[in-house]
Amino acid sequence: MKLLVPAALSAALLASAALAAAAAPTDPQIAHIAYTAGVLDIDAGKQALAKTKNPEVKDFAEQMVRDHQAVNDQALALVKKLGVTPEDNPTSQSLTTAAKAEREKLAKLDGAAFDKAYIANEVAYHKTVDGALSKVLIPNARNPELKSLLESGLKLFTGHELHAEMVAKDLK
Repeated sequence: MKLLVPAALSAALLASAALAAAAAPTDPQIAHIAYTAGVLDIDAGKQALAKTKNPEVKDFAEQMVRDHQAVNDQALALVKKLGVTPEDNPTSQSLTTAAKAEREKLAKLDGAAFDKAYIANEVAYHKTVDGALSKVLIPNARNPELKSLLESGLKLFTGHELHAEMVAKDLK
């Protein structure tokens, strides 16, 4: 069952990314998708901080909250500077729905079961978001400053993916 949770979230992200690719998302939609993905990982990190007793999982969750908040702060400053209003869209909505369901499932777990499920979800989430960034969001971003911010975020989030994979190995 634990493997189905990240798979379900990944499937939602991939389906949303495919739709976004087909519709060539606009910069306001891209900004909303990227910001939403960050908020959702901040929320997941906060949930982990409230539930975990594992120092390695706690350190990872703290990094997720800190790094995603920093990138989202940069994104908010950029959209304000550019006078762009992020536009809600089906991809953002799908991400939010899938993340809510995941948080509800994780809320029912404790101890090592929670830690393993949280980290497995983080691995899947970062793989999928990194793929969406590199294959859909960055190629479709028109504004050079937005594209640059997304590229910087991708480098950081690729590191998160590798970090999550290392934590997952340690939890086995």
